[in-house]
Amino acid sequence: MCNFSGRDDFFPRRCVLVHGPVIIGAGPSGLAVGACLREQGVPFVVLEKSDCIASLWQKRTYDRLKLHLPKQFCQLPNLPFPEDFPEYPTKKQFISYLETYANRFGIKPQFNECVQSARYDEACRSWRVKTVSTSGCCRTEVEYICQWLVVATGENAECVKPEIDGLKEFKGEVLHACEYKSGEKFAGKRVLVVGCGNSGMEVSLDLSNHNAKPSMVVRNSTHVLPREVFGKSTFEFAMLMMKWLPLWLVDKILLILAWFILGNTEKWGLKRPSVGPLELKNTQGKTPVLDVGALQKIRSGDIKVVPGIKRFSSGAVELVNGKKIEIDSVVLATGYRSNVPYWLQESEFFSENGFPKAPFPNGWKGKAGLYAVGFTRKGLSGASFDAKRIAQDIGNVYKTDLNQKKRKVSGHRRCISQF
Repeated sequence: MCNFSGRDDFFPRRCVLVHGPVIIGAGPSGLAVGACLREQGVPFVVLEKSDCIASLWQKRTYDRLKLHLPKQFCQLPNLPFPEDFPEYPTKKQFISYLETYANRFGIKPQFNECVQSARYDEACRSWRVKTVSTSGCCRTEVEYICQWLVVATGENAECVKPEIDGLKEFKGEVLHACEYKSGEKFAGKRVLVVGCGNSGMEVSLDLSNHNAKPSMVVRNSTHVLPREVFGKSTFEFAMLMMKWLPLWLVDKILLILAWFILGNTEKWGLKRPSVGPLELKNTQGKTPVLDVGALQKIRSGDIKVVPGIKRFSSGAVELVNGKKIEIDSVVLATGYRSNVPYWLQESEFFSENGFPKAPFPNGWKGKAGLYAVGFTRKGLSGASFDAKRIAQDIGNVYKTDLNQKKRKVSGHRRCISQF
């Protein structure tokens, strides 16, 4: 990276020439690519809009969160979890692991740099990434010019807050699950949790454990599976079966085991989809719920399951079945989405929903030096898989004909963007 020094008051807009890829996002996916590139001896720059690594984990997750899968399926390339970590590390332990990871591989992101746009310049055969730096008292615009662009902002870059009839009229507190930390302040309150995925289930469980009165909205069908089967994680058991059995049969076995362990979830208002859990995950990206205790609370009535919402009023909600319930607060466990369409000026590799058009395992590489990591819908193991391939691909070019692929720029010169 060409780092330019000088008087920023005279040069509020800077141009930075990067002799390697620019990685956008300092979450687990971006860190994994950086570590793999470091192993290849390839220089890189990581841009992060927040002021820390893994901002989703550090700033937008609830306190009780643990990894849903065993740690061996969540470790990043070239560094396993510490042996004394439990099988399902806590939020704090995972953040500690990521900080150790960044330090081990010398990954030092450029924090507080929000990407405004990224486009490929055919004339100079380079990517031009424009950012606005929010650190300090002055707004600084920076343009990074690079041969390779790695999009590592992931599947959960922006929270989804749906428009629900009457919600603006509701007088109580409304927050997204990314703003929820603990049920402690909701003790004794009637809380409506909108959404029944892993976040909705765990928020409802946490609220109940803190003596709140949660009602969970279940609008669509959902798969609920036990977290463990025969002393092994359900995920690990499924992966083992997938080595020998077709997916449809693995799905059938999982559902039979779930019925024996959890019972008939439909009698509690949790209707199962007609498509099996693994097939649904592969085709639509919908992750099954791994039960960590919420189902028992639903059976006991401590967590009430309610149907879809018709509309809100100042202190209540009317459901699609005509019933009205009074509530004090609302937690929107309505998920996240990719933010790639807002800043990446490209339409061939990424689709309108911000995911690569090609499904796993082919959605990691586009044209003209464009790469994507963290969009596989296969969690951290999928991100690690793609990170290794991206670094290898870039490393091969970097080591053989980098000088022919890049514009030859020597020295450390200050330049002004011509935009």
